Amino acid sequence: MRRKLTRLLMTETPAMRKSGGFTLTEVVIASTLLVIAIIPILKALTMAHVTSSIIERKTSSLIFAQAKLDEIKARSIYDYSSTFSETNTSLEGLYLCNVEDTSVNANLRQITVSVGEDLNGNSTLNTDEIEITLATLIANRW
Repeated sequence: MRRKLTRLLMTETPAMRKSGGFTLTEVVIASTLLVIAIIPILKALTMAHVTSSIIERKTSSLIFAQAKLDEIKARSIYDYSSTFSETNTSLEGLYLCNVEDTSVNANLRQITVSVGEDLNGNSTLNTDEIEITLATLIANRW
């Protein structure tokens, strides 16, 4: 009886002969599918990062332009006769600002503020570096 039991336990069944691992073909196919799935995900993540950087720069430019415009509005209340034009004024390091002051008539002026990041580092705000342009009219209040 013992011999029969030992022989029965030592006999290999088809399930025992089959290995528990993967074949090389299965591994190659799974790796290929994984690479095919990861490439679009990485492209999407890269585009999201680039878009986020652009939005961050434009938001900073908008904040700086609005602050400059508010400063000019406040100064114009008491000193309307002075000119507000500025060229390549540095704002917080990398950002530059141009202010154009145009007289519409004796009591009305148009102020245009352009802000952008100095991408090439030449301390000049070129037209391709301008990200935000705000314009307003200022009237002589006195």
